[in-house]
This record gives sequence, C-alpha cells and structure tokens, in this order.
Amino acid sequence: MARHSSARHDDSHRSPAPAAPARSAPAREPERPAQDLDRVIHERIRLGIISALAVNDALTFNELKHLLGTTDGNLSVHARKLEQADYVACVKSFEGRVPRTQFRITAAGRRALDRYLAHMEAIIKATREGRG
Repeated sequence: MARHSSARHDDSHRSPAPAAPARSAPAREPERPAQDLDRVIHERIRLGIISALAVNDALTFNELKHLLGTTDGNLSVHARKLEQADYVACVKSFEGRVPRTQFRITAAGRRALDRYLAHMEAIIKATREGRG
C-alpha cells in the first residue's frame, strides 16, 4: 500500500528557532549601517560644499566652484538641495552691477554634518575592529 504524504511536517529534526535577543537600554548609540547615512550630505559635491562652509564663515558661488572643481550647473543643483534641507543659507546681492551669491552653513547644517561625521567614524571603527 502506498504511503500518502501528510499535510503535517515533522520538525523534530530541526533545531529550535533562536530566541529574540532581550532588549535593554543601550549604553551607547546603536550601530547604524552605511545605508542610514544622511543622503543629503553623503553625495560628494554636497559633502564638499558643507565641509568647506564648516571651516569658512562664508564662501561665494565662484569660490565654491573653484574649490570643488565643478560646473555652475552642478554646483547650483547641489547647493539648492542643501538649501532645501536647511543645511546652508544663500544670500544673493550685487557688487556694483555684478550679482554675488554667498553661502553659509546653518546651525541645522552644522548639526547634520556632526551627526554624519560621527556616523562615518562609527563605520570606520566597526570596520577596523571587524578586521582584527
């Protein structure tokens, strides 16, 4: 007589599922993976803009363009993204008849950069510890 397969499966040969780890208040900030980095800052040109502004009181559009070696259009797009996030402030004025655009980092931008740098340092530390 043929054996019919049962709808039930015998799982006795499997090891039990691991219990979920107990949750307790972490002593330090939990490690965050690289994909959790602030995407507004993480892009190369935007990181260059906000880093340059963090160590200068203000920079003009042309100063940033030359410092980063980028085009007008590229700098404009990235600066606008930082402005929309309230990470940089843009002031437009005229020197005689010549327009002048000047950028400064905001308090929110400085906090975001500090968080970003701390996150990168944690990733670097975890990577170095993982090698060893």
